[in-house]
Amino acid sequence: MPELSENPWEWSEPEWRRIVGRARAGRSLAPRSWPGGARCAVSLSFDADHETIPLRDADQSPMRISQGQYGNRQGVPRIRALLARHGIKASFFYPAVSALLHTEEIRAVAQDGHEIGIHSWIHEANTKLPPGVERELTLRAADTLEKLSGQRPVGIRTASWDFSVDTLSIIREMGLLYDSSLMADDDPYELLDDGEPTGIVELPPEWIRDDAVYFNMVRFSALRPYTPPSAVEEIFTAEFEGAYVEGGLFLLTMHPHVIGHRSRIALLDRLVRHMKARQGVWFATHAEVARWCKAQAAP
Repeated sequence: MPELSENPWEWSEPEWRRIVGRARAGRSLAPRSWPGGARCAVSLSFDADHETIPLRDADQSPMRISQGQYGNRQGVPRIRALLARHGIKASFFYPAVSALLHTEEIRAVAQDGHEIGIHSWIHEANTKLPPGVERELTLRAADTLEKLSGQRPVGIRTASWDFSVDTLSIIREMGLLYDSSLMADDDPYELLDDGEPTGIVELPPEWIRDDAVYFNMVRFSALRPYTPPSAVEEIFTAEFEGAYVEGGLFLLTMHPHVIGHRSRIALLDRLVRHMKARQGVWFATHAEVARWCKAQAAP
């Protein structure tokens, strides 16, 4: 295939159509109804990055690494306790290195009945990897998570939602049920590969339904947690209410080292209480949502 010009205005129509056609949103998989006649679905997820963010950046700072370790020491225990208290199962996406650093944690999370999903090897950026490396790392990560947790992952969330031009072909090769990295809709849809239906369910996340964009702190940069927990709670609640009115999916992405702090885990508890007070809310893992949507959409 000829190399693309560095100037997008010089691209031919077939070239830009080919680019847009990769991993395109196909038919909606939003079901007409949720299990038990529920009004909407809620799927909570936690990306257990822990120390892999500084490791990915070749940052050997003990301070930065300690921020990640907080997710293991305090974040995950608080999250597990909250989920147990409310009787909710969630999806936990692990970089394989994070799981290898904290084998007791991932086993305990799996034993609680939560889903384990793929989230890279060391939180690498897929679009910056040499050819072929993403495939090797993803397959190795899946095998590692299965060995440590006892679950064979059926879903993936690319680290930082960095979905490369090769990611979809890797997902198809692995026979995964779903992806949760792309953002073409509020509700589940089927992924197309160059116009071809793949049968893969996309469970779309969004930056506004992610705790890190409001709470992250990076030293020596302008990134500061300017948003108070009360404002984040208001945004998340509004997103849930919108899903409830439309009868859709409310998917929330969180990180143990971010949401696990005392002032922030409390907002999650209040949000869960608010959602549970609504009639007809189905709490489910990402895998459960994907299976239901795929089954309901089957001809």
